[in-house]
Amino acid sequence: MRDRVLDWLKDNVPPPRLQHILGVEQMSGDLARHYHLDEEKARWAGLMHDLAKCFKPERLLQMAREEGVEIDPVCENTPHLLHADVSAIVAQHQFGMNDPAILEAIRNHTLGRPQMSDLSCVVFMADALEPSRGESAELEALRRTSWENLYQSVAQTSDYSLRHLLNTRRVIHPRTILTRNWAMQKSRDGVIISVNST
Repeated sequence: MRDRVLDWLKDNVPPPRLQHILGVEQMSGDLARHYHLDEEKARWAGLMHDLAKCFKPERLLQMAREEGVEIDPVCENTPHLLHADVSAIVAQHQFGMNDPAILEAIRNHTLGRPQMSDLSCVVFMADALEPSRGESAELEALRRTSWENLYQSVAQTSDYSLRHLLNTRRVIHPRTILTRNWAMQKSRDGVIISVNST
């Protein structure tokens, strides 16, 4: 099925976006293996996380409404934020992906969600930190943290996204802040999932 997904992506996203998607697939799988999570599920979520990235706003809103996705005022006015939910819909309808953990990780890769699964955390981080995102000192530091502390990395990645949104004067969805606060509290509570010693 991977070849079928790749063929579809080549027809629906530009080459730089496909490069990003493949980077997320790779990093999600690597981080999942590192944190003793299901590597195959992480790779599927990474591969399918941006299926709807290039859909027009009207299509995102229509598909979300048809599937009963909750559309709050922020998403109503910034439909691009719905691409994660709609990507999960495409994964399900176009490719028959019905694994709840994979679909959840796809849905949560942009805004995150308090109490999201460790698999969702991995895809959330990979989306922000995969190699094609750049090579700044800040990104390199975030990548190092992603291998050391899952929840601290989610909190710091959320901070990074929030700074970018503030600097570019874009709308901030409250869920990004809730995700950041949840991950920060988990990190402060000393919740660290085990990692490989190698």
